[in-house]
Amino acid sequence: MRRLLPAGLTVLVAFALLVGLGVWQLERLAWKEDLIAKVEARIHAPAQPVPDEADWDRVDFEHDEYRHVTAQGRFRHDLEVQVYALVDVEPDGSGGPGYWVVTPLTMADGSTILVNRGFVPMDRKDPASRPEGRDDGLVTVTGLMRMPEEGGLFTPGNDTQKDDWFVRDPVAIASAKGLVRVAPFLIDADATPNPGGLPVGGLTRVAFPNRHLEYALTWFGLAATLLGVFAAYAWSRLRQAPAR
Repeated sequence: MRRLLPAGLTVLVAFALLVGLGVWQLERLAWKEDLIAKVEARIHAPAQPVPDEADWDRVDFEHDEYRHVTAQGRFRHDLEVQVYALVDVEPDGSGGPGYWVVTPLTMADGSTILVNRGFVPMDRKDPASRPEGRDDGLVTVTGLMRMPEEGGLFTPGNDTQKDDWFVRDPVAIASAKGLVRVAPFLIDADATPNPGGLPVGGLTRVAFPNRHLEYALTWFGLAATLLGVFAAYAWSRLRQAPAR
């Protein structure tokens, strides 16, 4: 029995760690399901006025991502940026590689919100190729609030000198374009058609990976397997032990 003690203690520590990871994944599952429920409620709620500038510092992902909002102002088409995107192919033929058209919307109080007006294909990146969609009048934008985007491991960095954008970062865009009083979030415009058909709005993908239950079962399964292997090992060693 004493010969099994070191191995038994090691297995006990590993078993506790694996069970702990499984429990943590179950806690993450509950958090993710609650978040998904909140987001579903937000996107289907009636559109509310966008937060005032005085409240911008209280805006965060947990409480505001995908909130259904509306804002009124005038687009600064001269300061438009195009952010590289790869979107799902839509029934109308839009999709594939192209660009999000992100345009500053200046409101009556002088503050600005960056609006992702929608998607354009690669060959329509140049604003001159879609002049119909550049309305200079007073417009009302309805859509979903989005927090600053974070690039993935293989996402190129924004090159502000070349005006090449790969991540929707309102702070970086505002700095590059000399904008002040810019909201720390964006609005993804809804599917309301733009003159000329471009950009195509309403392509926000509302999806959250939710494999926490799968991960939890994996950890619990590994814990059970570890006990089984140790039990078999211990039984084998005890059977081999010389009788006294």
